[in-house]
Amino acid sequence: MWQAEVRVDLDAIRANVAHLVAGTSAEVMAVVKSDGYGHGMVASARAALDGGATWLGVATPTEAITLRESGLTAPILSWLIVPGLPLHDAVAADIDLSVATLGLLDEVIAAAERAERVARVHLKLDTGMSRSGATPAEWPVLLEATAKAQSDGLIDVVGVWSHLGCADEPGHPSVDAQLAAFRDGLEVAGRFGVHPRYRHIANSAAVLTRPDAHFDLIRPGLAIYGLSPMGGRVDGLRPAMTARARVMLAKRVPAGSGVSYGHTYVTPAEATIAVVPIGYADGVPRHASNGGPVQIAGRVRPIAGRVCMDQFMVDCGDDPVQAGDLVTLFGPGDDGEPTADDWAAAAETINYEIVARFGSARVARVFDGLRPPGGVVSGATARYRSVEEGQA
Repeated sequence: MWQAEVRVDLDAIRANVAHLVAGTSAEVMAVVKSDGYGHGMVASARAALDGGATWLGVATPTEAITLRESGLTAPILSWLIVPGLPLHDAVAADIDLSVATLGLLDEVIAAAERAERVARVHLKLDTGMSRSGATPAEWPVLLEATAKAQSDGLIDVVGVWSHLGCADEPGHPSVDAQLAAFRDGLEVAGRFGVHPRYRHIANSAAVLTRPDAHFDLIRPGLAIYGLSPMGGRVDGLRPAMTARARVMLAKRVPAGSGVSYGHTYVTPAEATIAVVPIGYADGVPRHASNGGPVQIAGRVRPIAGRVCMDQFMVDCGDDPVQAGDLVTLFGPGDDGEPTADDWAAAAETINYEIVARFGSARVARVFDGLRPPGGVVSGATARYRSVEEGQA
C-alpha cells in the first residue's frame, strides 16, 4: 500500500513529442530542466527521444552532465551558467553551452583549451525580454570575439538563439517585435561570418501558435508533458502527470468545528473530515488553501482550511469516506478529476509551477511505460524515491 505518489505516463510524453515533431519542419529540443518539470529528468528525456526529439535542453551544466552520465548521447544545450563553474567538464562531455557575454566566452575558451576539445556554443541574443542574452548594443562586440575564437579553432558556433516573453498571449505585439529583432541579430551575425547551423527562439507557446518562429530548432518544454502555456487542453497533447494520495484518517466532527491552522474554515454542519498526508513540503501549494480541488469518493471537493506542511483536510459532508480511500489531486481529467490547470487557478499561479512542485524525496514517483535504455516498453511500472537514486 502506498501513501502518496506522483505518477508519470511516459507513453504520453512520447506521443506528445511525436505530435510536435509531426507539426514542424524544424528539429525538436525537448526541455527537461528542473527534473523534467517535476516528471523526472532522465526518464522524460529518454521518452522524448523515443518520440522523435533530437536535442535535449536543460538549465544547468550539472543537469546536462547527469543526462550524459545516464548514457544519453543526443546533443544537449545548457543555458544557465554563472561565472567560475568547471566548464571544462561540460566541454569534455560534449555539452553545448549558451554564451551571452565576453566574460563567459573567455571562460568557455579556457575550458576548451583545458579539455583539449572544441567547445560547442550557442550565442544568445536578448530580443526584448531583458533576461539573459546580449543586448543589441553588445551583440556586435560578442560576435567579433566569437568569430575570432571560432577561426582559431577553439569554439564552434552551433546556434544563435533567443527567448520569447509573451508568446503565451497570442497576438501580443512583443512577439512580432522580438522575432524582428531576432532576424536582425542573425543578419548582423552573418556580417561577422557567424552562420549558425541552428537558429532557435520558439518555446512551447510559439511552437503551438507561431509556426513562423520555428526556424531550425524548436524548444518545447511544458508541451512535451501535455500541458499548454495558454491553459486548457490542446488536441494531440495529453497531460502526463497524476498526483494522488490516500486518506490517512476520516472522522466525524460537529458543526462549527475549526479546521487546520487559523481556523480559516469552519464546518457549516456535522461532517466527515478526511485527512490527506501530503502538504506544501510535497508540492501542494499553500496558496491553494480553502480551494485546491481534489477528487475523493467520486466527487470533487475543495481543500478545507490551510494546507499544512505534511497534510491537508477535506470536508466530505456525509459521503462515506474512510481511511485508505483514494484522493486524486490532479491528472489528465479523463475521469472527472481536477487538472493541473484547475490547481493553477485555485493557487493563482500557472500550470508550470503546479507540476514542477511535485516529486519530493518522500513522495514516490512512479513511471508507466518505462523502457530500459535501448530497450522496449516492458509494461512494467518502476517506483522511484528520486531520479538521482535510480532505484526501482
